Amino acid sequence: MESKVSRRLSEGTAPEVCEHVYAPRLARDFPAVFAHLSDVNQAHLVMLSRAGLLPAADGATLAAALLRMEEEGAASVPLDPAIEDAYFNFEAHLMRIAGAHVGGCLHVARSRNDILSTMDRMRTRALVLDLLDAGREACAAALANAERYADVVMPGYTHLQPAQPITYGYWLLGVAESLARDLERLQAAQAVLQRCPLGAGALAGTSFGILPQESARLLGFGGAAPHALDAVASRDYALELMSAFTIAAVSASRVAQDFYVWCTHEFGLVDFPDSVAGTSSIMPQKKNPIVLESLKGKAGQLTGLLAGAMATVKGVNFTHTGDGNRETMRGFFESGDECVRIFKLLALVLRTGTPNAPAMLERARNDFCTATDLADALVRESGLSFREAHHVVGAVVRAAMDAKLAAHEITSVMVDEACVAEIGRAVNLGDAVVRRSLDPALTTAERRQGGGPAPELVRARVRELQRQLARVQDHAQTRRGALQAARATLKSEVRALAAGR
Repeated sequence: MESKVSRRLSEGTAPEVCEHVYAPRLARDFPAVFAHLSDVNQAHLVMLSRAGLLPAADGATLAAALLRMEEEGAASVPLDPAIEDAYFNFEAHLMRIAGAHVGGCLHVARSRNDILSTMDRMRTRALVLDLLDAGREACAAALANAERYADVVMPGYTHLQPAQPITYGYWLLGVAESLARDLERLQAAQAVLQRCPLGAGALAGTSFGILPQESARLLGFGGAAPHALDAVASRDYALELMSAFTIAAVSASRVAQDFYVWCTHEFGLVDFPDSVAGTSSIMPQKKNPIVLESLKGKAGQLTGLLAGAMATVKGVNFTHTGDGNRETMRGFFESGDECVRIFKLLALVLRTGTPNAPAMLERARNDFCTATDLADALVRESGLSFREAHHVVGAVVRAAMDAKLAAHEITSVMVDEACVAEIGRAVNLGDAVVRRSLDPALTTAERRQGGGPAPELVRARVRELQRQLARVQDHAQTRRGALQAARATLKSEVRALAAGR
């Protein structure tokens, strides 16, 4: 049996290759790339006609055949793994419709290499726009509740131990800051996606008088790729974006971990509606945080996909290869799809999580997270060095714990006793100052410097980030509009070509 795609190959493709390489790839890729492949073929046809590289009658026949294939859809194309990949199967069906000679003329001045690179960039730019939308939704959810809960005092934690009082809104604002950086990384990686590889051929361009800028225009790119070899060899933008996906996933996992702890009965600081929970097959009392577990698990998956892609491409020659440009991109698109899900799930939990405000305040009043504020008061009011104040308050906390007292029950007498023991004299700080220093609502409101949790600072920063999100939305809408306009132009020109105009 001869090869179905090459007269250089004297034997047909081995059944094992069809079963384990081409068939799975076709099943996975053909539905995903069909629309992009249709657009690439149509743009190349219009360009060839405009460049005078195709007879008018052949151009009209091809245009009509391509429009018919597009209308009938991917399901109408019989897939044969012995014909290898998506492009050859598409071309085989085109040749059945337009005729072998005319159908075969469309491949002049191009290669599967530049076609594949072009489709990868087209798929990626659409994916990035979806990610910007999903990430913006998650950030907007965090900002809305940051403003709503800017006054809800809670303990802040370091090492999962009570540290200093903050507010739930302040914590949510921190999450929003992280998400805003995720969006910045996604936007920054888009520049290379504006360059169209079509025309690069296999790796060395072509001697035909093509019009690469015309192909780029019809496909919504900002211009043609400047170097043919680099255009087909490189998928570094995918590795850069996968890094951004993975960073976003890891950040989301850390947010989920906080929620995972806070929604336990032992903490009881945040609750989620039943609609985002699961239950047990045996224990009727269970309300399990399945969304949080999913978010944490996906971070591991994306980390693995990034490591796999890096390992796959590291030993690949700087040119087009199947491992470098197919296997790597397989993990890339899976990673991107998972990142969209992460953003959407994160938006859900950020939107629906409800703080237990009384429990948060009680925990902050009782668990000594205001100790630093008492030390600061000793510095301001009594002239102690901070290290002296640190030792004094540490002794006060130890004494209160031994006496089974909560933080808000500390008195000025206890402070003076610790001062005598630590620095040899009383400071007479006074009960009013001590009580104020140990009130988490008051001390939180006073932290107005260094990006602190004072509610007015939180709300001001929320408004700044909301304006930033509006710019992200405008950018995504502008890019979508430009791509839609380019595609509409492409379709109009293909229809005109089919009509002989």
